[in-house]
Amino acid sequence: MKNPNDHILFVSANTLTIPYPVYPIGISYLSTFLSENLPHYTIKLFDFNLSKPEELISLMESFKPKYIAVSIRNIDGVNSYDPINFISGYKKIIELIRNNYHADYKILMGGAGFSIFPETLYKELQPDYAIVGEGEKSLYDLITKLDADLPLTDVEGLVYKNELNTVQINGRKLNTTDLSLCFDDSLLDFYWLNSGMLNIQTKRGCPFRCVYCTYPVIEGKNVRTLSTDKIVETISRLKRDKGIDYIFFTDSVFNMKNDYNIELAEKLIQSKANIRWGAYFFPKGLTEDMLRLFKASGLTHIEFGTESICDETLQNYGKHFTVADIVQQSALSYKIGIDYAHFLILAGYGETDETINETYENSKQIKGTVFFPFVGMRIYPGTRLYNIALAEGLIDTNDLLLEPKYYISKHVNLDTLKERAYATGKRWVFPDEDTSTISTKMRLMRNKKGPLWEYLTK
Repeated sequence: MKNPNDHILFVSANTLTIPYPVYPIGISYLSTFLSENLPHYTIKLFDFNLSKPEELISLMESFKPKYIAVSIRNIDGVNSYDPINFISGYKKIIELIRNNYHADYKILMGGAGFSIFPETLYKELQPDYAIVGEGEKSLYDLITKLDADLPLTDVEGLVYKNELNTVQINGRKLNTTDLSLCFDDSLLDFYWLNSGMLNIQTKRGCPFRCVYCTYPVIEGKNVRTLSTDKIVETISRLKRDKGIDYIFFTDSVFNMKNDYNIELAEKLIQSKANIRWGAYFFPKGLTEDMLRLFKASGLTHIEFGTESICDETLQNYGKHFTVADIVQQSALSYKIGIDYAHFLILAGYGETDETINETYENSKQIKGTVFFPFVGMRIYPGTRLYNIALAEGLIDTNDLLLEPKYYISKHVNLDTLKERAYATGKRWVFPDEDTSTISTKMRLMRNKKGPLWEYLTK
């Protein structure tokens, strides 16, 4: 029998909407898993992209949750041109809950942003408990043990205060791969209208060693694939019930485990879901047959995590592909008729004006694309860049790094970056260029779906 106090409220704290609002997919995976495994609990979602603080107060009073689980997706905008962070906003959310909800409850916390700074954010935001990394099984274990008043020492990835009143972080070994996914109907219309896509994971984990990247910190280095049948079932349901026909696969990199990807593509074709999709790719290892299969299954947009078009810089960044790979994979995508964009990091570790000029010169070989360069690398703990920045004296061990700090090469003339880029005759979109007007017009007035950057290409 369901207890009237068996309520869980998930709160999506993210309010970043540039370049478009992103559906809180992590919360949906968690709520789906808990609904299946704790059916006596009633679960609701609250999203700060849709609702105001006073509405959260009203919901807490009426719903009376026993657990309030706050998801921290972003720490900052990862943009050196606008180096703001969102910590003060997250603090206000916790204060809002503490000051306006007078009941027997626990605040839980997790999410990608939290997992980068677990101890620091636990101390800063002071939830009762938090989860590092993959949350489904850990959150289930935490709630069942709290309900039964059992020890928490074997809850994987748990962050809490131990008997000595110091912060303890439990290790983790297990991962969950057999995951269903149900989207929240109260959120779907907003995100479909304003972002033009829904996001789904096909795999978790990243084995690569890019110098700046936090994905191995957040998801681990071991790549785990999710059930292709359940993914196709979710996509078919979205199309059938809501008319949603564009999906973005939010894996750290999609084109790992290509036998699995081929299986997924074949099942999408067999399902006759007739949807379009995009994903992040690295520019290596895609054959013509593979890309044609992916296109037949609905692939329309590739976002290449290219980072540089200079072999020396690619090596410094820890990439496992070359300029030749980038040019070849771009040409193949162009030949087959798949839209593609290249995302770059200029003036990062090891960059010089000469290597950037090489990137610009090599960009001229690539047809029909748009280049999105970020300037500098955000320094995060747990990355190789963190150790490099320490060794070079850019940060010290007392620096919490919640306030964004960037590694920007001293050997690059930042004043001429744009001028040199535009001189290539290619389409370059720097982080301070406002493309929101055209995106809004295309999305809302012409009902265009997907990323829409293909309309920016030359």
